[in-house]
Amino acid sequence: MHESLMIEIALIGVLGAAAQWIAWRTGRPAIIFLLAAGIMAGPVTGYVNPARDFGELQQPIIKLAVAVILFEGGLQLNFRDLREAGSAVKRLIFLGVPLGWLGSTLAVRIGAGLSWELSALFGGILVVTGPTVIGPMLRAIKVPRRVADTLKWEAIINDPIGALLAIAVFAQMTFANGEAAPGGIPTVLGATAGAAALGYGLGRLVAWSFPRGHVPEYLKAPLLLVLVIAAFVLADTVQHESGLVTVTVMGVVLANRRTFSSGALRRFKEDLTVLLVSGVFILLSATLDWSVVERLQARFGLFLFLLMFVARPVTVLISLLGSSLPWRERLFIAWVAPRGIVAVAITGLFALRLTENNVAGAELLVPLAFVSAIGTIVAHGFTAAPWARFLGIERGKGNALMFIGINAWSAAAAAAMKEAGLEVAMIDNSRFSLRHATRAELTAYRGDVLSDSFSHQFDWADYRHVLATSDSDAYNALVCSELGPELGYDAVLQVAPDRREGMTVPRGGTLFRGPVDIYELQTHMAEDWVFSRTRITGQFDLGDFEANLDARALPFAVVREDGTYELYSSVRTPSAREGDQIIYFSPPETAEERRAKHESKA
Repeated sequence: MHESLMIEIALIGVLGAAAQWIAWRTGRPAIIFLLAAGIMAGPVTGYVNPARDFGELQQPIIKLAVAVILFEGGLQLNFRDLREAGSAVKRLIFLGVPLGWLGSTLAVRIGAGLSWELSALFGGILVVTGPTVIGPMLRAIKVPRRVADTLKWEAIINDPIGALLAIAVFAQMTFANGEAAPGGIPTVLGATAGAAALGYGLGRLVAWSFPRGHVPEYLKAPLLLVLVIAAFVLADTVQHESGLVTVTVMGVVLANRRTFSSGALRRFKEDLTVLLVSGVFILLSATLDWSVVERLQARFGLFLFLLMFVARPVTVLISLLGSSLPWRERLFIAWVAPRGIVAVAITGLFALRLTENNVAGAELLVPLAFVSAIGTIVAHGFTAAPWARFLGIERGKGNALMFIGINAWSAAAAAAMKEAGLEVAMIDNSRFSLRHATRAELTAYRGDVLSDSFSHQFDWADYRHVLATSDSDAYNALVCSELGPELGYDAVLQVAPDRREGMTVPRGGTLFRGPVDIYELQTHMAEDWVFSRTRITGQFDLGDFEANLDARALPFAVVREDGTYELYSSVRTPSAREGDQIIYFSPPETAEERRAKHESKA
């Protein structure tokens, strides 16, 4: 039995990782593939049966996983994101939540035919949109930053709010030993306030203790994880599901306080969240009872129609009426509202309790949650990008080029790429260095990209590549270490470090096919080296270009006919086809070389 359970746990991990990888390769929401994997492992093959295999551990496992997922979501909520989206987020919370609750309740009552009590409970949960779905969805499509920030904040903040609405209804309809449970809405509100205060206090405690060295670096991530779980359990013991408020508030506090380890902690939580989302969603989808799902087939279409085409659009359009958002962006937000793992997990927790209390219709809540998740994820996941293009708000895949570090060589490289038709920007903290960019009429910003307050003003998704080209090898390595986990180390390159003993080891790929440091590049600039362009044609292919290229020259980039580009680096050598341009850095031709080339052509 124990060996079988170990195999099952390993299988869930393998299926989850495979589903996440397929989602990355296809650009589709991971939850679609996780759902398919869970259904195949559960109802179809019967190999995974959470109720049979995990027993009473199933519910605690799901609850703790959801707590960590919401905490990680809170870590993403930096108040700087609200500079442009703040008004819209407030409207969607204070106006949108009650309107969405009312609309969703009516959709459940009319479409699925549940009682008013269950409709109100499930309608509260449907206020929750899926942060674990919206995040990957927004990475796959490029919409204005204020739209993405609005959807992200709404998704994460509304998660505990939706749970609390369900708790309020649950407190009124749950019976213990034939008598109404004590408390009611006042008790729920009091417990919620206490849970929020607990999360705030713990967040401030962590933000105070970590920078002062009271916790060693190697213990910070595991200690924070244990603290999150303990805080959730403590609050949840006082009031069911109020722990969701505690961990969300705690995450928001840490997102807006300096801990000097925030990057490492955030990446640790992101990695853990990916595993938890995968495992929990496979477990939940494996619990599907097809005999119950079949009972919904006659009416779930009407429920989904009312939820997606009536409740959500009406809620958003009324909430954002009179806001500064353009109407095209409002229409996009009004359509995108996928329900994900949190909604399904919370529904599963309430359904278990209501079923144990013999509440009629409670067995339909989990299938309804899956119907909501599947319908909204498939609909929004496959139509969000076309809808954004139709509305004219999609910005397309990022294709700009950013140079971090301005000097004579990087300014010349940026100017060459700009002349080839690319969007180029430069950053440096030195007012003196900015003059190189000013002379070349390049877009330049003064600031330190390692500073959160400065870096946050850039939408890094707009940039296909970021090049660290400063005169300091150590600074270049730090830039790659900071931006690499967010953009991908294949997108962040640096000039090769000085190869003399004691110099910094590169943290990612380096520019050019061989190691060329900034000292060599600056020396070549002093020797009047220049950037040149050659177009590949049917009569002059890549082989001809390489055969005629000066042995000392350095191929820099290939600019495609469609306006995209690839850089020559230590990890990639781009190919060039007819119509492409190759940009290279080469020494000036001498009079003898020009004469010899002319005679060769003749």
